[in-house]
Amino acid sequence: MRGLPLRIKLIASMLALLGFGMFFIGVVSVSVLHGYLLDRVDSQLHLLSARMDKKVRSDWRKDRETAEHPILIESDAIALVKEPGGPYVPMLTDRDVDKKPIPVLPRSPEPEPYTAPAISGDGEWRVLGSVVAPRRTLVVAVSLEEVDAITTRLVLIELLGGGGILLILAVAGVTIVRHSMRPLREIERTAEAIAGGELGRRVPDGDPRTEVGGLARSLNGMLAQIETAFAARSASEAAARRSEDRMRQFVGDASHELRTPLTSIRGFAEYARQNPGADPAELMQRVEKAAGRMSVLVDDLLLLARVDQQRPLKMRPVDMLALAADAVHDARILAPDRLIKLDVVGGAALIVSGDEVRLRQVVTNLVTNAIVHTEPGSPIIVRAGASGDKLFVEVVDHGPGLTPEQVEHVFERFYRADSARSRRRSAEDRGSGLGLAIVQALVRAHDGTVTVDSSPEEGSTFRVELPLALE
Repeated sequence: MRGLPLRIKLIASMLALLGFGMFFIGVVSVSVLHGYLLDRVDSQLHLLSARMDKKVRSDWRKDRETAEHPILIESDAIALVKEPGGPYVPMLTDRDVDKKPIPVLPRSPEPEPYTAPAISGDGEWRVLGSVVAPRRTLVVAVSLEEVDAITTRLVLIELLGGGGILLILAVAGVTIVRHSMRPLREIERTAEAIAGGELGRRVPDGDPRTEVGGLARSLNGMLAQIETAFAARSASEAAARRSEDRMRQFVGDASHELRTPLTSIRGFAEYARQNPGADPAELMQRVEKAAGRMSVLVDDLLLLARVDQQRPLKMRPVDMLALAADAVHDARILAPDRLIKLDVVGGAALIVSGDEVRLRQVVTNLVTNAIVHTEPGSPIIVRAGASGDKLFVEVVDHGPGLTPEQVEHVFERFYRADSARSRRRSAEDRGSGLGLAIVQALVRAHDGTVTVDSSPEEGSTFRVELPLALE
């Protein structure tokens, strides 16, 4: 039955088992009935033999010749007597004997009934023999025609009835199996849809107490896990592609940024070689300045690489208010024309667990970013305070602000806003575009967040939030 559909196998197996069961029951019932009928015939033979025994002991020949029906026995029975050395003689008139077939008679009497075929015809007889005085043999026989007819009728009824029952059950089985297999066909269609890319498809839920319902529940659970794993894989691949794209862009931008000071150094060297009379001190100063920019860029790149590798930080309690005050003090020295103010919100201690050097760099980069990208003389406010279980440090400027598109990319590496926010600085003084990227990387390494709230012509507010240290 390989290669056949499951529904055909189920129906064929059911019908085969049922047919075998009906055949077995039929054989048993026919055998029991046939045995019961033979027992009745045997009882009839014993009664007939006992009655004929009395007749045989009398002058049975005289009675046979003088009466039309001298000996009355059943119409389907026959009695025969055998004298010593003579043939079997029926105990009926010749006219009646001629109407009856005679069974094959034994040479010697059998003490128990047995079945013997007829001399002519297809019938069978049940025969019983006995020896009676004086040395006479009595044989009585009953035709099995009625027994065979009843048995044949029962077999025919069982065949027709069993065939009809099997036919009805086959039709009912096809209907029931088709209805029961409908959820499996739905599962098959769902699997085909999923194979076609519809990962969100699910099998209709059924009764979990049934096999198909349990299969549907297990399959839906498996599909959910597969969809989750596939989504995670897709997200991982997308993240890997984005990371690769960022790395390519990072390498390209880093190469471009490093090329600028290197080109300057090479240009100054060629200028000194071609102009021996040029002032060497001024040239060396320019070379030193270009090398300094390149050194700062390399340091920033190395710092980002360390943060990306998640190298452990030197964690200890750090007073963020002190770091903010130091940043304000240094900024006032760098930009004496600015109003740079420190604003403390509340009186709580602003202590975090972190790397002091890196956190100082976070605050310094934010203040430096405000100085670089705003007009001279515009005020800058550094605000520090606590909110719940977090502390915050805000740097507020009153520069040209950022557009929503610029806000979206402001923390990306090597990203620079347009010249309106660069305070008309030259290309050499505008920075590498890594300052805010470093701020974001370091803040995230301390389990914090950094955000910006800005709008054109209204300035920008950069806010850093860090978890307060546990006491």
